Amino acid sequence: MNELRAIDRIDTRPRFTEQDAIRLNRMFRGTETEEWLRAVIEGSLVGDMAVVSSFGAESAVLLHLIAQVDPTVPVLFLDTGKHFPETLAYRDELTDRLGLNRADLYPEIADLQSRDETGLRWSYDPDGCCELRKVKPLEKALAGFDASFTGRKAFQSATRANLPRFEVDTADSQGRLKINPLIDWSAEDIAAYFETHGLPRHPLVDRGFPSIGCSPCTRQVGEGEDPRAGRWSGWDKVECGIHKPGEEPFL
Repeated sequence: MNELRAIDRIDTRPRFTEQDAIRLNRMFRGTETEEWLRAVIEGSLVGDMAVVSSFGAESAVLLHLIAQVDPTVPVLFLDTGKHFPETLAYRDELTDRLGLNRADLYPEIADLQSRDETGLRWSYDPDGCCELRKVKPLEKALAGFDASFTGRKAFQSATRANLPRFEVDTADSQGRLKINPLIDWSAEDIAAYFETHGLPRHPLVDRGFPSIGCSPCTRQVGEGEDPRAGRWSGWDKVECGIHKPGEEPFL
């Protein structure tokens, strides 16, 4: 007697669709950040998740929020080899203070040797430098996760003004969710949270750096300028490639 054999198939469908993101945005509409963040994490509503953090000017807020719910959530830090020494020290301070489950990501040595042997690619091709040192390492790391938390906020720049809390990551076809817990927080909300919870500030904030990236591509910001005006100043570039302007397919 012939037995029917099940055919093994690899499920290549995206993890999440835009409809899933819309549903989550509607589900938590009007809900306080702490409440819906706890529901998402404790209820495992988005599968395996990680935080992507630059340990920048305001990173402590999101890291504290998530650590209060579950400090075992992986925190992915892109060690580009171009960070300010102050950023690396701040990273270590917050990791110890909040008990973070941090994983440092590095660019492939072979990629650097073939495409940025001098380490100066940032000076003539910042997009290419970001691809080597940020985009590719993060893409590789996120392959094992269903969703990632970001620290993006609407007030940081016009390109982030209409982003939702939940969106589908368009970086590839995997259909991961990108979650923006602080997207509707104001600068005053951020400052109040720092004060209430006694969180340390990045040491460069008081020196005029409201948005902090790699040292060669970050300058101080003048009074009245957009908080991200100091990033890639002089270049037609506003994001590193991890996030892209115009990623607002739904609200």
